[in-house]
Amino acid sequence: MIRFSVSLGVEAAAEKLIAAIAAYPMGLVAHANGQANCAKQGITVPADQVLEVFRPDYAVKVWAADKAAGIDIPLRIHLYEADGVTWIAHRPASETFRPYANAQLDAIAAELDLVFAELLNTLNPWKLP
Repeated sequence: MIRFSVSLGVEAAAEKLIAAIAAYPMGLVAHANGQANCAKQGITVPADQVLEVFRPDYAVKVWAADKAAGIDIPLRIHLYEADGVTWIAHRPASETFRPYANAQLDAIAAELDLVFAELLNTLNPWKLP
């Protein structure tokens, strides 16, 4: 698991990542805003968002390598607030696909790990020491 804190708020960090995803280009498959959804029910919670990120050509590769691995796509980036600090968490593709013990998936995961590293690096200037 990759986990680091940033000096941005969750909303600002999400906006930066969403822009990076579009520019890469990758696909923002879903954006779950837990705080906003809870607010609709009158529940107040700290900021919590999940970005689901993938692209159709990668999905086809994953399915061809091991159809069962489709359960693990899209990959996710979790942005949340804890104790007044914004945290970013991501489980790399290499970690996600490791249980399949499949060389084809390992190769795809290596590509995806580089893509997600670039996406997460857009937050580097805002990382806390």
